[in-house]
Amino acid sequence: MAAVAIGGGIGALARYELTTTWPTVPGQFPWTTFFVNVTGCLLIGVLMVLVTEVRVAHHLVRPFLGVGVLGGFTTFSTYTVEIHGLLKPGSAGMALAYLGGTLLTAGLAVLTGVAVTRRLAGR
Repeated sequence: MAAVAIGGGIGALARYELTTTWPTVPGQFPWTTFFVNVTGCLLIGVLMVLVTEVRVAHHLVRPFLGVGVLGGFTTFSTYTVEIHGLLKPGSAGMALAYLGGTLLTAGLAVLTGVAVTRRLAGR
């Protein structure tokens, strides 16, 4: 439990730093959240291959890095709130593009992380 909490705090702080450095302008595409979620999904793909196929990791590595750090870093709740905020006349198309684009890109990022890590690890 402590490993998840500490990792989650680290991931959330990293996300906070990015969102304060590059804040989303209301009515504009939320690029920072998009970047955070896609990057987090890519890293989850990498991590899962490393801890399940490449190395025997300590039993706290997966909960600390996967559930904690990367779970705290990614934010699909903010993604949902931002879609809701974009669902207004004039930006509904952007909301739908953000909705579908994030799901598609995040899913592809996980698969890319898995494939590249397996290839680099010789699996």
